[in-house]
Amino acid sequence: MFVLQHPDEAAILIAFFLLVAFPVHELCHAIAAWRLGDDTAQRAGRLTLNPLKHFEPIGGTCLVISVCLTGMPLGYASTPVNHARLRGRHGEAIVAAAGPLSNVAMAVVFGLVTRALSGNFEFAVSAPERLWILLGILTYSNIFLAIFNFIPVPPLDGSMILLSLLPPRTRSTFEPVYRQYGLILFFAVFMFGGYVMTPIADGVFHALVGY
Repeated sequence: MFVLQHPDEAAILIAFFLLVAFPVHELCHAIAAWRLGDDTAQRAGRLTLNPLKHFEPIGGTCLVISVCLTGMPLGYASTPVNHARLRGRHGEAIVAAAGPLSNVAMAVVFGLVTRALSGNFEFAVSAPERLWILLGILTYSNIFLAIFNFIPVPPLDGSMILLSLLPPRTRSTFEPVYRQYGLILFFAVFMFGGYVMTPIADGVFHALVGY
């Protein structure tokens, strides 16, 4: 069990996701929806980084369980969006993509900082090991969250991106069945998705940090 072998890393992962990564992710959804004409999240008080405003009990529980068991941060939060009020043919896709793209941006920032610091020999030698662990966790976890949320399975962001890109007639036929089995597909991803996502996240991480 990951939490027994790496209690500090597990605590950092859970705290970072619940207090930083999830709020930033959901705030970006809310801002994108607001800019495209839907003020539902704004009226619900979601244009904020307050973690309590974005917390989703099931998603938060999944996160804690997955980190404690495997070290893989599989979870989600939520932001209310009225898709009927969004402007543009692909407004739903833009709003959905805003969340994971925020994690891509955070991963790039943390990864490049790690790369720059590791290139400074004197700093790299003198820096405490915990700093490298923290930077690595911040970079890797954002990469992982972005990949996870781009998976086209309800209730993940990738599902809305997929539906938004389908022709209207195809969507009307496909969506009811898609959502009916969405929970089953989600738990399949939760249980087995790490075997696919981890190698991808590893490759992106190494490309960013340079080691």
